[in-house]
Amino acid sequence: MRPRRLFIAGSTGATGSVLTEEARALGIPNVPHARPKSASKAPGSARFELSDTSALVSALRECTTVLQLIGTMRSRFAAGDTYETSDIGTTRQLVDAGKVAGVDHLILLSSTGAGKPRGAYFRAKAEAERLCLESGIPATVFRPSFLDGPGRRAALWAKVLISPWGPRWRVMPLEVLSRTMLRVAMDRSHLGGILEGRALWEVVAESKRPE
Repeated sequence: MRPRRLFIAGSTGATGSVLTEEARALGIPNVPHARPKSASKAPGSARFELSDTSALVSALRECTTVLQLIGTMRSRFAAGDTYETSDIGTTRQLVDAGKVAGVDHLILLSSTGAGKPRGAYFRAKAEAERLCLESGIPATVFRPSFLDGPGRRAALWAKVLISPWGPRWRVMPLEVLSRTMLRVAMDRSHLGGILEGRALWEVVAESKRPE
């Protein structure tokens, strides 16, 4: 297996910020990506629009693995984001460029609910999953439920009421998710897998074991 080098799309978001910092702390080779308008939040990042195909392919040629962490919420629609552009469009750009560059692993951050999508948000997540899983590049999909960490706090009711209902709805700290995604990326494991509920928490447990 080729030595792993990760391209982190969405490195300035809530999950991406935690994951990028964790990768640095662990000494994992990575290329964090940031849009030019977000460059001040990500010193040392690769700064270009994902629509710049030549720049994206060039950056991906140095990497083995793409971590797609980009997504949006309705609260950002006023700034011009949509599910089509943020969740689906960026995934399509990364998949297409990844094929040209020769990356051998796609990791997508999706969400519980994408398996039986209802509403525009989950339909967008499901389409992003389809793009990755049918890309021809081995892919791993993460479907956590409620996330909790800096910049993305789970509501108290989610922690108190939902978590006891079972692993599918258990609140996941961003640090735990980040470490688990990094372990999967470095091991190039769970290819073709959709990690959700009990299966996801089993991978979390595996990631905590010493190598």
